Amino acid sequence: MINKLKELLGIKPPPDYSQLIKEGGIIIDVRTKAEYAGGHIKGSKNIPLQTLNANTNILKDKNKPVITCCASGMRSASAKSILKSSGFNNVYNGGSWASLQSKI
Repeated sequence: MINKLKELLGIKPPPDYSQLIKEGGIIIDVRTKAEYAGGHIKGSKNIPLQTLNANTNILKDKNKPVITCCASGMRSASAKSILKSSGFNNVYNGGSWASLQSKI
């Protein structure tokens, strides 16, 4: 019964970020260049949120998994929305970069 309720509410288990990376997924860190320079996930791409709309062409495959991250999860949620509205099909909000790093 609980599972049926979760299904009706659209509650899904958290994604397996390690598996998404293994499947060719990329991590987009939407913090400022200065924040990114202070620490980031190895292999992630830095596209600050305020420039994301103009730079979605960097992400060529709209079906490839994309994981967004930032400092707290707020900007990465906005980034997820921007990417979804730009036609990206497989986008995940990874939350804070530090938390995401511990999950991959």
